[in-house]
Amino acid sequence: MKKHVYRILAVLLAAMFINGIDVSAQSPRKPNVIVIMADDLDSRQLSCYGGENLETSHIDQLAAEGIKFNSLVASEAMCVPTRASLFTGLYPAKHGAYQNHKPVYGHLKSVVHYLNDLGYRVGLTGKDHVTRPTAVFPFDRIDGFEPNCVAPTDEYFLDSVRNYILQDQPYCLFVMSVNPHTPWTVGNPDQFDPDKLILPAHWVDTELTRREFCKYLAEVRRLDDQVGDVMNLLEETGTEENTIVIFLGEQGPQFPGGKWTLYDNGQLSSMIVKWPGVVQPGTETDAIVQYEDLMPTFVDIAGGNAITGLDGMSFRAVLEGKKPEHRDVAYGIHNNIPEGPAYPIRSIRDHRYKLIWNLTPDSAYYIKYMLNTENRKLAWTSWVDRAAGDDEAKKLTQRIVRKTEIELYDIGTDPYELENLAGKPEYQTVVQRYMDRLKEWMEEQGDAGAALDVPFR
Repeated sequence: MKKHVYRILAVLLAAMFINGIDVSAQSPRKPNVIVIMADDLDSRQLSCYGGENLETSHIDQLAAEGIKFNSLVASEAMCVPTRASLFTGLYPAKHGAYQNHKPVYGHLKSVVHYLNDLGYRVGLTGKDHVTRPTAVFPFDRIDGFEPNCVAPTDEYFLDSVRNYILQDQPYCLFVMSVNPHTPWTVGNPDQFDPDKLILPAHWVDTELTRREFCKYLAEVRRLDDQVGDVMNLLEETGTEENTIVIFLGEQGPQFPGGKWTLYDNGQLSSMIVKWPGVVQPGTETDAIVQYEDLMPTFVDIAGGNAITGLDGMSFRAVLEGKKPEHRDVAYGIHNNIPEGPAYPIRSIRDHRYKLIWNLTPDSAYYIKYMLNTENRKLAWTSWVDRAAGDDEAKKLTQRIVRKTEIELYDIGTDPYELENLAGKPEYQTVVQRYMDRLKEWMEEQGDAGAALDVPFR
């Protein structure tokens, strides 16, 4: 009987060999990837990043099971440019969406093309206003999450997501939440006591600011619940062991000095990566990474070769614990139109210093959604009211609207960038070194500086 079985096995193996099937070469299925992205998140509010105003238990759990990145930097602190950089691996001046709501250049390829070529399905559910033109971003569109970031609700369901992840072919799925983007109308702000909140150090402390912050934090909690629901779905379907889960914070909040600036409250983001069997659980890294590096990393993980012409670079070696660093500096670009009058800004930072170059310092910085003092419902209006009789409030408001040409901050000791060192004689060598490097990067990018901050057609 045993000889008969062995003979059958031998015949089957021979047949497979004749038909070109090498059994020894069969490899495990490629890992799936789920990216969960926030919308306008102040990453410092996450409890795993030191936040004290709420407990983000599900995001904290992900951090306990993966690696936490402390130096993920958005190159432009607004939604469309950041997401375009994530999907293309290019800095804003190169992908073309260097202003909010501006489409990318039509000749580009995105993560969809590169991963499709490697046998992956690439889907997207939720916020989708970056995906223009469609030829550059031909995602599989998955129902489930709210696509409109200014919708008054964020109702979502996971049925379509479940169906997508259970298909045979490996996938990369982007779950794009609209939380905590304005209008801050979901979640329960009554869970927070405004008098007990710890405000960011660069804010003016007013009653209205605290009430608005409660609404914001309620949406952060809602975001945390969404992360938990996706993680539970992976567990319920038995697919978590072969799925890489990546949480991304996007850029900073729609409060003064956050989104639409090149301060760290705008640029500095969060990233947590869980990769079972590869990433060491409960670890963290200070390696500097930019959103442009994510797409090349996906391609690397999927088995593809490095893509020439990209600004991003794979940080897989950091994930695998083989390298402690990735980039030596991160860059930033800001163009104010169409959110306000032209106010171009550029930045460069490393682990110690951040240099900000305001290209038109004689102008006043203004964002129509955030700094309109005729709107009595905005926190900013209460800041300006307080500044009329309070020197500290005046200093904090002037920091936003009236800037010197060069700002230099020791972000190691001054994380909220409140003491500008650029005018001090002992820092002139530092300023010159960073300015030279920043101008070199702009030249490499074909970045014309102030000439980019004009209306586009």
